[in-house]
Amino acid sequence: MRQYPKPLNRLINEFSKLPGIGGKTAQRLAFHVLSLSTPEVESLANAIRDAKQNLRYCSVCGNLTDQDPCSICSDPQRDPKVICVVESPQDVLAMERIREFNGRYHVLHGTISPVEGIGPGDINLKSLIVRLQKEPEVEEVIIATNPNIEGEATAMYISRLLKPSGIRVTRIAHGIPVGGDLEYADEVTLLKAMEGRREI
Repeated sequence: MRQYPKPLNRLINEFSKLPGIGGKTAQRLAFHVLSLSTPEVESLANAIRDAKQNLRYCSVCGNLTDQDPCSICSDPQRDPKVICVVESPQDVLAMERIREFNGRYHVLHGTISPVEGIGPGDINLKSLIVRLQKEPEVEEVIIATNPNIEGEATAMYISRLLKPSGIRVTRIAHGIPVGGDLEYADEVTLLKAMEGRREI
């Protein structure tokens, strides 16, 4: 296979380091960038640099923000009695899309995973405990970690940690997705759907 010029190889290599980007996609992205005008390339480079320089984690919840505290933590309209614990800033965006949750968030930046050597001290958990001590008005903590082994382990750990405090700890329901068929659901999904059933 014929080698590309060194600058192009370097560009392809950098794109291939991004999550979910394989070799072919990295090549397509590199060639697309090369097809852009110089102002468009500079705009892209500036957007990357500005995001890296100006975004940081909120000192209260750990969400990505360009102001501290973030717009959700500083919004007086948000309910301070309820905190939703999520794994990543992307999960905050997903929860905000439903436009039903009016509480605040706490971002863990990961989950407990003994297999990968990630313990409670490796995620943003200590700051949740400190936060709950500083915010006595909190009545409920909703755990919205992903329904996988690590997410369940993290949810159980947080639940056990918070139970003595008297704060209500709940877990988002899991089960059959809207538009899904029962015959294609696995046993664990069906079990979670049965456990999360509610009266209609």
